Amino acid sequence: MKFISFLIIFAGMWLSGCIPVSAQEKLLGGDISLLPSYLEKGTEFRTQSGRLIKRPLRFFRQQGWNAMRVRLFVDPEKAPSSHKGEGVCQDLDYVIALSKDIKRAGHQLMLDFHYSDTWADPGKQFIPNDWLQVDSVALPDTLYQYTRRCLEEMVKAGCSPELIQVGNEITFGMLWPKGKVDPMKPERWSYFCQLLNSGVKACREVCPQAKIIIHTEHAQDLAATRSYYEKLAAYGVDYDIIGLSYYPMWHERLPILSKTLNMLEREFPQKPVMIVETAFYYSHDNDRWAKPSQYSEYYPISIEGQRQFTAELVAELNHHKNVTGLFWWFPEENGYKNTVTKGWLNRGLFNNRTGRALPALLELCLFNYYPYLCTLTN
Repeated sequence: MKFISFLIIFAGMWLSGCIPVSAQEKLLGGDISLLPSYLEKGTEFRTQSGRLIKRPLRFFRQQGWNAMRVRLFVDPEKAPSSHKGEGVCQDLDYVIALSKDIKRAGHQLMLDFHYSDTWADPGKQFIPNDWLQVDSVALPDTLYQYTRRCLEEMVKAGCSPELIQVGNEITFGMLWPKGKVDPMKPERWSYFCQLLNSGVKACREVCPQAKIIIHTEHAQDLAATRSYYEKLAAYGVDYDIIGLSYYPMWHERLPILSKTLNMLEREFPQKPVMIVETAFYYSHDNDRWAKPSQYSEYYPISIEGQRQFTAELVAELNHHKNVTGLFWWFPEENGYKNTVTKGWLNRGLFNNRTGRALPALLELCLFNYYPYLCTLTN
């Protein structure tokens, strides 16, 4: 019945003219950086009907996914122990091994440079421990040499990325405090953009075919997002794609995102947009951070709430021709019979209690118009 329903939806979209000519060029995927850790523990991934998934990367390919994102830390051994318990372990050797598997499964690869030993996000952009004694004058070259060395190793291993993020969620800069900025203030932007261009230069030299993404996480703030990318243009930052994070619990309702996407299409028409991170809760079970009713303003914290959010997000993004990619963050989260992480986020696409795929995974198929490939109920 689900297969027939999706065919009806697909036919209706085709007849109504909602499917753009470039639909086949869109990228659908997820940040699956912790997948090897789950597989090493013998984690059981199952379809919604309970069938064992023997090769998760190939399974995702059957769902219409065609790209995967992987984060890279400078030296995760130096990360705080609490962060290691949250999944910080992706050094270059780990990333190369996973990237090879991603390529073998037929996916494009997005490499996400964190430029930190641990999480780099809106609340923290720590300078790597080994870079702490590098002065401000030399830091851009340190970043350049590190980026170049990593990419050369990946090329040598046969897993060149098709897309590269120079920094992760860097609305307020990176390598704090030296590279910290405010999108609404002028201070330190020249230096921050020097850091960005150092990373981009290494990417262009080693992986000239790769598309460069500059990733921010303030999609709810139209003025800040506009000002940020205007400053990149003013300082001559060389990049190809605008990357956004969008989580409804932090970035407000979909109409707010829609306004930001319309603004980006109007004012930066040469820059495609990708939602490089999104997710929503299906539970707060075994969650050390969220409270029972927290983040339920727009969608219920339930399996159905997660499905509803996903369906509405996909429908909204399909109205914006400048949006060319959608990536779910941590879709592989699966606490079934393992202790890979010390707590659960419950924002993945597999039920932590059963290991079974959640309905939201099926909804994602419609972003890339591949309903006929979905095999969740097999």
